[in-house]
Amino acid sequence: MKKHIPNTITCLNLISGCIATYWAFCGVWHIALLFIVIGAVFDFFDGMSARLLGVSSPIGKELDSLADCITFGFAPSAILFDFLKGGIEYLPWHYLPYAAFVMAAFSALRLAKFNLDERQAMGFIGLPTPANALFWASLIVGAGEELMAVPALFWAVFAGMFVSCYLLVSEIPMFALKFKTWAWKGNDVKYVFLITCVPILLLMGISGLAAIIAWYVILSVFTNMQKKK
Repeated sequence: MKKHIPNTITCLNLISGCIATYWAFCGVWHIALLFIVIGAVFDFFDGMSARLLGVSSPIGKELDSLADCITFGFAPSAILFDFLKGGIEYLPWHYLPYAAFVMAAFSALRLAKFNLDERQAMGFIGLPTPANALFWASLIVGAGEELMAVPALFWAVFAGMFVSCYLLVSEIPMFALKFKTWAWKGNDVKYVFLITCVPILLLMGISGLAAIIAWYVILSVFTNMQKKK
C-alpha cells in the first residue's frame, strides 16, 4: 500500500495543475496561482514521502516530470496567454499570444534535462520550473492590470517570457535550499536569501513572490561569478 502513496501525491500535483490551467483560461488568475502553489506543495511532499518510505521508483520519477510539466509548464503559460490576449490592441498580429506556450515547451525540455543531469543533487543548473511558474503567476496576479495599462511594460512582459525560457535551459548554476548542516559557513547565501524574503513579501504582497524569484536568480548569478574569481 505504501508504495502507492508518493505516486498518489504526484497525481494530486498533476490534478492541481489541470485545475490551475482551467482557471487561467477563464481569466481568474488568482485561483490559478493558488492551485500552482498547491501543486508545488504536493511536488515537495511526493519526493520526500518516497525517500522516507523507501519506495522511490523509475515510474515515480517519470510521473513527477509529467505532473510538473502541467503544473509548472502549461499552467503558467496559460496565465501568460490569457494576459497577452487581454492586451491584443498592442499586438501587430492577433496570434502572438500563442507564443506564451513556447514557455511550456522549454519547461518540458528543462524537466527532461533535469532527469538526465547528475550534477543537480545539491543545486540546480538553470532555473527550476516551479520557480519560473511562481514568478509568472504571481507577477500577473499581483501586477497584471498595471502591466497591461502601459504598452512598454506589456512588451517587457512579452520579452521577459523569452528570457525565462533561456534561463530554464541555461547552464547557470543556481543554489537549492538544501542544508547538509545548519552552520552559517557554507550556507550564508541560503540564509541571506531566506532572511530577505520576509520583508519583500511584507512590502510587496503577492507580487513579492515574483520579486523573490528574481532575487533568487540574481543572487545565484552573483554567487557563481564570485566563485569563478
